[in-house]
Amino acid sequence: MATAAHLAHRFLPPSPPHRRSTSFLSTAASKAPRHLPASSNGSRSSGLQALSSKSSTKWPLLGVRASLVEQQEQGSSTNVDMNRMVQFLYEDLPHLFDDQGIDRTAYDELVKFRDPITKHDSIDGYLLNIALLKVLFKPDFKLHWVKQTGPYEITTRWTMVMTFMLLPWKPELVFTGTSVMGVNPKNGKFCSHVDYWDSIENNEYFSVEGLIDVFKQLRYYKTPDLETPKYEILKRTANYEVRKYAPYVVVETNGDKLSGSRGFNNVAGFIFGKNSKQEKIAMTTPVFTQTTDTEASNVSIQIVLPSDKEMSSLPVPTEEAVALRKVQGGIAAVTKFSGKATEDVVREKAQILRSSLVKDGLVPKAGCSFARYNDPGRTWSFTMRNEVLIWLEDFALD
Repeated sequence: MATAAHLAHRFLPPSPPHRRSTSFLSTAASKAPRHLPASSNGSRSSGLQALSSKSSTKWPLLGVRASLVEQQEQGSSTNVDMNRMVQFLYEDLPHLFDDQGIDRTAYDELVKFRDPITKHDSIDGYLLNIALLKVLFKPDFKLHWVKQTGPYEITTRWTMVMTFMLLPWKPELVFTGTSVMGVNPKNGKFCSHVDYWDSIENNEYFSVEGLIDVFKQLRYYKTPDLETPKYEILKRTANYEVRKYAPYVVVETNGDKLSGSRGFNNVAGFIFGKNSKQEKIAMTTPVFTQTTDTEASNVSIQIVLPSDKEMSSLPVPTEEAVALRKVQGGIAAVTKFSGKATEDVVREKAQILRSSLVKDGLVPKAGCSFARYNDPGRTWSFTMRNEVLIWLEDFALD
């Protein structure tokens, strides 16, 4: 389709190697210009002046990825306050996509930006890239942490969720990863910025794997316009997402199997008025079936209640087998798929997810949950949004 072809054209690298790319997908840290606040003596300083001593020496152009940080340590250096630069990024990067934008004076004019499918060799090129992102997507950037990882190197970890506005179904693209930012020791400005995505192995520019990862996320999943449990995406790999769920309340009863629907009418009856107050409660999505053991011998079916409902204010179920329970939330690994979710398919997805987690050094809890977002009688199977969730022990976002 025309829009997809236009997207592909944007992502492809430029033909002559000396020309700068204008492709618009990049993830990490720099956007609309702004200035650092005035210094203590009342004068307006450059980003450099606020972070280190002045220098008029221009930093030479840097080479490819491996040499970006190494070359920053060559030559004489000023007294760069790296702790202050870390704090500066904590304050500056959350403005990545808002009207204020980042402070361009904290970057060398010929700063090197790289991600798997985009490169720019100046702050102007990167800011143009950000302007395009804001038009074509609705970017939501979340900074998780910033830390010093070398004498003149700072690493950030982030999540970026973008809605591609040009396609009718407005797919959501999720990227998580780290950015390694080199500091020019001669002037205290950022002179290199390299992104690494969690979802691919080959993060070198230009990565075909990275481009494929982008296009895979353009597929259509039908998600009803209903409230869902609130969560934050911490990490997205090639095989699963790691989400941090806020607490939520469910109405539940006994089920028969993960892919089954026994008990649904009972829990649905509660929100349709079969309760002590005969109160009707808004429907949400997804419907969960959950087991807490590896054999799926003990299954419950659950409907999540709206977030404005508290346990203390909810009516009491009139059916003895139906109960209310507050789920404390936590960290869960999630794999998404479409198609008809038979019991064999759900169990296979759960086993693959569990194996991936163990391989990646994570500790999955026993059991799993199956989330159904769609009415199977009214939704084409290839557009369905199905998910398998496994809760994790002691997850740390490194």
